[in-house]
Amino acid sequence: MPQDGFSAEQQEYLKGFMAGVEARRGALRPAGAGEGGAPPDALRAAQDRVLAAGGKLVPQEQAKRERHPLDRWDELVSRAAEGRFPKPIDDFIGRYHGLFYVGPAQDAFMCRLRIPGGILSAWQLRGIAAIAEDCAGGYADVTTRANLQFREIPAGMGPEVVMRLGDLGLLPRGTGADNIRNITASPTAGIDPAELIDTRPIVRALHHHILNTRDLFGLPRKFNISLSGGGMVEVLQETNDISLTAGHTADGLRFALTLGGITGHRDFARETGVVVAPADVVPVCDAILRVFIAEGCRTDRAKARLKYVLDRMGVDGFLAAVEQRLGRPLERAAWTAPPPPAKHGHVGVHAQAQPGLRWIGVTTPVGRLTAARLRGLAEIAERFGSGTLRLTVWQNLLVSDIPAARVAEAQAAIAALGLGWAASAIRGGLVACTGNAGCKFAASNTKRHAAELADWLEPRITLDAPINIHLTGCHHSCAQHYVADIGLLGAKVEQGEDMVEGYDLHVGGGAGPEQKIGRLVRRVTAEELGPAVLALLQAWQRGRDAGESFSKWSARQPEAALAELGVLEDA
Repeated sequence: MPQDGFSAEQQEYLKGFMAGVEARRGALRPAGAGEGGAPPDALRAAQDRVLAAGGKLVPQEQAKRERHPLDRWDELVSRAAEGRFPKPIDDFIGRYHGLFYVGPAQDAFMCRLRIPGGILSAWQLRGIAAIAEDCAGGYADVTTRANLQFREIPAGMGPEVVMRLGDLGLLPRGTGADNIRNITASPTAGIDPAELIDTRPIVRALHHHILNTRDLFGLPRKFNISLSGGGMVEVLQETNDISLTAGHTADGLRFALTLGGITGHRDFARETGVVVAPADVVPVCDAILRVFIAEGCRTDRAKARLKYVLDRMGVDGFLAAVEQRLGRPLERAAWTAPPPPAKHGHVGVHAQAQPGLRWIGVTTPVGRLTAARLRGLAEIAERFGSGTLRLTVWQNLLVSDIPAARVAEAQAAIAALGLGWAASAIRGGLVACTGNAGCKFAASNTKRHAAELADWLEPRITLDAPINIHLTGCHHSCAQHYVADIGLLGAKVEQGEDMVEGYDLHVGGGAGPEQKIGRLVRRVTAEELGPAVLALLQAWQRGRDAGESFSKWSARQPEAALAELGVLEDA
C-alpha cells in the first residue's frame, strides 16, 4: 500500500461503493426531485401506471401490491409453527426469503442460498453441512449459478433454515420469485494468472447494494447478473440479463455490457456497444434494474423478462432510458475481448497467479454433496489451502491456495471423500438440474439419467476433446440445455400405450467463442438416450476434420442427418 493513501484496488472499490451509495440516495428522492430520482416505492409506481392504462395485474403482482413480500416474514413463521406448507400464492411470497415449496415432487421446502461470486469459507461450508443434517435432507446441491440449495426441508423448519443461513452471512433473501438472483462471476477471481481484473470487490459491492435497496425487490420477474474478469473458467455470462465481460479499450480496462440473455427463450445477451468502468458497475446496474422495474410487463408472466422489454423498446431506446435514469451518458468505445476460457478449465490442478500455489477443480456427482463430503471439503480447504472454496456454474467447486508441494496430499484427501479432481471428456461438462425427483415441472429424472449416461458411455468411447452434455427437466432450462454440445430437455415420450420419461435431443449449442443455440433433432426415451448420444459422438469422431470440435462438426451437418443417427457401430 502507498504510504500516502489507498492502493489502486482499494480506490476502485471505494469509488464503486460510493457510486452505489449515490445511486441509492437518488432512488429515495421523490419523483422529479433531481437527476436519477425515482418514486419512494418503485414497485407500486410501476403497478399504478399499469392500472391507469387499463391493465390488469397478474395474481403475483396483486399479492405484492397488497403487502410487500419482505414485510411478510411473520406469515412464514406462523405457518411453520402450525407445521403447514403454503398455498401457491403464499409460496410465491415465501420465495422472497429463499423458501420454495416443491410439492408434489417432494412434500418439502427447497432453500436456495445466496453466495455472491460462488466464493465461501470453510467455516461457512461446515455451517451449511450442519443445516443440511439438522433441517434438510442431509445434502446440498451445487446449482448452475455457482450456488447451493437444500432440499427435503420440513414445513416447521423453513424459517430456521433461513435464520441459520443469516447467521452464516448467507441470508437467502431474494433467491426466488421476482428478484435478482445470485451474482455469478469468475470463480478463479484473484488467483487466475490470465485474468484481467479481480471481480471480487465489485461483486461484493453489488451484492450488498442489492440486499440493502428495497426498491430492487420490486422487479416484474427474475433477473440474472454475471461478471467475467477474464481467465480460464467459463461463467456463461452471455446467458444473463446483465452480462459484463472484462476487456481493453484505448482508455484502459472496461467491461463490455450485453443485455437480455435468456437461453431458455433461445436468446443470448445482446450487444450494446456500451463499456463500463469497474467503478461504474454498481450505478449502471442499478439504473438498468430501475428501467426494468418501470418498463417490465406486469400483466403477462410469460412476457415479463428483460428480453421482452428490449424487444419492445429496442436496445437503443432502452439504453436511452438507462442514461436518463443514470443522469449522464453511458460510455461507448471500441473494446477488445480477452482470450477465450478453456473448455472444462474448471477441473484439474492449475497454477495460480501467486507463485508456488495451486488450485484444484473438484468434480462432484452431478452436483450433489452429502453433509459428510461438505465437511470433508471444508477440512481439506483449511488443511491444505487458505480455507477458501469456490463454486462454479458447472456444478463443481475449486479448492484454492494449495502449496505445490502439498497437491498430492490434497488429491489423496479428495479421493478419500469419494470425489475426484480429473474428469473424462464426458463427465467434465456433464450438467443436470434437479429433475422430477425434486421439481414438479420436470418431466424426467435428470440427475439419475445423467449419472447413468456417463456410466454407459465411458466404457464404450474415449474422447480426445471435451464435450458438454446438459440435461434439464423442463422448459425453464435450469441446466441451460440450449448452450450445450448435446442438450437434453425432459419430455414424456409415447411408447405403445404408455407415456415414458425421455428427452428432446438438441445438438450444436455453445457459449463463449462457440456461442450458438442448439438445434432440436429428435426425441428419445430415457432407455434410448445412451445409444443416441453414443451414435452422435461416434459420427463426430468418424467424420470430423483434423482437430475439429463437436460444435464445428455439428454445425455443418444437416438436421436430417443428425436425426437419423442412433444406430450403434459394431463393438
